[in-house]
Amino acid sequence: MQRRAFLAASAASAVGLAAPKWARADEPAQPRQFFELRTYRFATPAKQQAFEDFLAKAAIPAFNRASIEPVGVFRLVAAENKALKLDADPPELRMLLPHTSIDSVLAFESRLAADEAFQTAGKDILHAPKSDPAFLRYDSTLLLAMERAPRLIPPAQKGDDRVFELRTYESPNQERAKNKLDMFNAGEMPIFVKVGMPGVFFGGALVGQGLPQLTYMVVHTDLAESKKNWDAFRDDPDWKTLSAGAIYKDNVSKVISLFIRPAGASQI
Repeated sequence: MQRRAFLAASAASAVGLAAPKWARADEPAQPRQFFELRTYRFATPAKQQAFEDFLAKAAIPAFNRASIEPVGVFRLVAAENKALKLDADPPELRMLLPHTSIDSVLAFESRLAADEAFQTAGKDILHAPKSDPAFLRYDSTLLLAMERAPRLIPPAQKGDDRVFELRTYESPNQERAKNKLDMFNAGEMPIFVKVGMPGVFFGGALVGQGLPQLTYMVVHTDLAESKKNWDAFRDDPDWKTLSAGAIYKDNVSKVISLFIRPAGASQI
């Protein structure tokens, strides 16, 4: 109960931080989802592939039975993230889990534990021994959807060329983090759609690394198109007007941008 109360209080606080000042009376508020972002790390590429197979055959069907859908699973390609200076593709998988409520977040693991089909189909991974673990560790960040983007929106773009961009904005303090959330809600999100890189989700972090921060995901038709899209974003008159506001000065201290590709198990 203490954990539930803590997360509920954190969520309520984030709602207050993210509420836009310009909300229209004719737009009733929608329930806001919670997004869990996990990063799994593996000892070898073979372990990574085995875990991806487990996700496709056992885990994601069970997640869907627990009303977690669509589930995103993504790989990071070294050649597409030159700023990271990686010698090879890292043995990692990133997973996106959308929840409809905080109760869904809290009950998720217990629902999986009670899912006999999942426990049977995934037993080799779920009960991997200490001497040969299925994965090394995973990190998790919990986000509350922003007021003006209350739900995950699966992209309309299809095809093998599309690339997703996962972006995290760290802020120097809580007040500036609130300010950056306000900026998104004040009109930043529609600009992404206008310039050709629609958002998949936008959320403010409640629990996780690098706090205070917000994280969002956009999709590009292909990697080459991403530069054109960002050039168009910076040149957009609405963005120029919004970003020129003195009220939004110094609300981001660090930007982390990752280009990721959907893995075979992904539903996004």
